[in-house]
Amino acid sequence: SAEKLWQHSPLKYVSNVNTPLLLLHGEMDFRCPIEQSEQFFVALKRQKKEAVLVSFPDETHEVSRSGSPKMRLQHVEEIKGWFNKYL
Repeated sequence: SAEKLWQHSPLKYVSNVNTPLLLLHGEMDFRCPIEQSEQFFVALKRQKKEAVLVSFPDETHEVSRSGSPKMRLQHVEEIKGWFNKYL
């Protein structure tokens, strides 16, 4: 049911997010469409939460494991930069 889906949706719990959040998403991810990250990102920003969304063109859900070398490197650099900023 719609109510059951809502109970399991991250969007329902956006107000509970207090940690800065980095969202990394392949634009060709058909397992978890990028619209889901976009919706979560917008919901976070509307509540003035610290969040960044980075998309990877032509990459799938496997960007960090089997993506192009350039995109895999960018993925790691985004994570490194985030940790350097917040840790």
